[in-house]
Amino acid sequence: MATGTGPAAIYFVAELLKLMPAEALAQGDIAGNTPLHLSAWVGNTTAAVLLLAKNPGLLRIREERGWLPVHFAAIHAKKETLSYLLKVTFKDDAAMRTLFFSPSGSTEPSGTDLLIHVITSGFYDLALDLVHRHPQLAISQTPNDNDSGLGAIARKVQAFPSGTKLNFWERIIYTQVPVKLENYAEDPSGVEIENPVNNKQLPVQKYQWACFIGKAFSMPVSQKSQAVLWKVISLLVPGVQRIREQKQMHQHALQLVRFLVKEIVILNDLSMYDSLETKVVVNAARLGIHEVVEEIVESIPKLAWARDSECRSIYQRAVMERHENVFNLIYQMSDHKHSVSMNIDESGNNILHIAGRLAPLDKLNQVSGAALQMQRELQWFKEVEKFVRPSYIDRPNVQNETPAMVFTREHEKLVVAGGEWMKNTANSCTIAAALIATVVFAAIITVPGGNDDSNGLPIFSKEIAFTVFIISDALSLFTSTTSLLLFLSILTARYAEGDFLHVLPKRLIIGLVTLFLSITTMMVAFSSTLCLVFGQLKAWILFPVGALACLPVTSFVLLQFPLLVDLISSTYGHGIFGKQSDRQFF
Repeated sequence: MATGTGPAAIYFVAELLKLMPAEALAQGDIAGNTPLHLSAWVGNTTAAVLLLAKNPGLLRIREERGWLPVHFAAIHAKKETLSYLLKVTFKDDAAMRTLFFSPSGSTEPSGTDLLIHVITSGFYDLALDLVHRHPQLAISQTPNDNDSGLGAIARKVQAFPSGTKLNFWERIIYTQVPVKLENYAEDPSGVEIENPVNNKQLPVQKYQWACFIGKAFSMPVSQKSQAVLWKVISLLVPGVQRIREQKQMHQHALQLVRFLVKEIVILNDLSMYDSLETKVVVNAARLGIHEVVEEIVESIPKLAWARDSECRSIYQRAVMERHENVFNLIYQMSDHKHSVSMNIDESGNNILHIAGRLAPLDKLNQVSGAALQMQRELQWFKEVEKFVRPSYIDRPNVQNETPAMVFTREHEKLVVAGGEWMKNTANSCTIAAALIATVVFAAIITVPGGNDDSNGLPIFSKEIAFTVFIISDALSLFTSTTSLLLFLSILTARYAEGDFLHVLPKRLIIGLVTLFLSITTMMVAFSSTLCLVFGQLKAWILFPVGALACLPVTSFVLLQFPLLVDLISSTYGHGIFGKQSDRQFF
């Protein structure tokens, strides 16, 4: 109970241990858990230090399901405790044999289970140290579900850059921030634990920055300057340190994948190839982790043609799940790219049939608006069509459906939803454009200050502000009328499938741009009128009026500009398809 309480009861634990014989600590509870199991469960590293100092044999005792304390620390993601238990395990030959050398046919959790749980908890640096010390873990599998370390890392989407969403500024910081990869083979823990009984203090984990700066004196001056600069930036901007840690985690994960694949190739374990083919390569393609796919195919080229249980290739899986980062590997292929589209699954579907299916809901929701979702689906279909031989474009599957028929059937509801979205957007903008056109048309007739009775010319016709008023009011009228006509054309469109690719988005883009220009020029015309009327008598009123005139323009930019950016980027941008790097894939 005391070890599971945490650091608050550590001195009670220390005093209680003085009264207990060492063998009493080996007694488990109803589930077979010793105090060391519970310390690992809650992450009480200091209690673990005291317990192992009293009875080192606790490290080798399994609970009723066969889990060792080090397994508990990995399962419950207690990194400090896990680091310490690994450190003492590597120094204890008996504990090493218990963990890594299970009898043949044993189903007790072993080093492979430990590696999988360490990876699942996200401690890729500790996993690297494990496989460096025991390379046989790279080819070992768990007896119950045939899982492996490579299979575990291939399920961790967030462990790789492809699974991390960063905004514009975060991407810039990510590419520039330096990371230092520790040599965990020398010290797997990176944590020094002091005895709280003698030193009267609890363990403190060292900061990686302190180690980094401590070694910086042996670096060249430029590198020291960069290290100091990034430290200052990290202190001033807390998000930089988070991005730095994220990048370091990605580097560790990539190193781990490379090492595991290299060991499999070195040991030439042919039995692992089938496991890789069905559980790792296909699974990585299904989850969109192109880094894992690239590393495996580079070492084992035959797995570029891996298929799942339904005879679908990794490229078909990527198209089905709408993972463009895996599909884009085709652009990095040699002439083999022409063979990608030849695969036919059990239902007679080629890759274009699969592109015609509706995207998963989570991928659709990443695109704003049903119309843009439909546009993205058309872009996928058209892009895949470029790699399909002509005879496959109209080739029917087992259900006697061509790819175009599959696309129409799967996207029937999305076409309706996209049409409704376009109509609602156009209706709202039509009202605004009509109001602006009405106001500015009336303003041009009733000019500010009135007309001169002698010649009929406006009184302020020679003023600069009046010229600004005339030009801005005319521009507002012309742009609002243009916007109104474009939105009316959207309302009367036929809403066919192909219209969502270019026709409808283009009309909406021009309509929103002209509507924005009409609002801006209307505010300019209004401000120039105030300048004419009050500019000389009450000049102080111009400043608050000018500030308030920016309010509707700013509101439009904040509310509608993201949609406009998405429309322009999706319609005229470089798109999501294309070569990701110059690295040869296959």
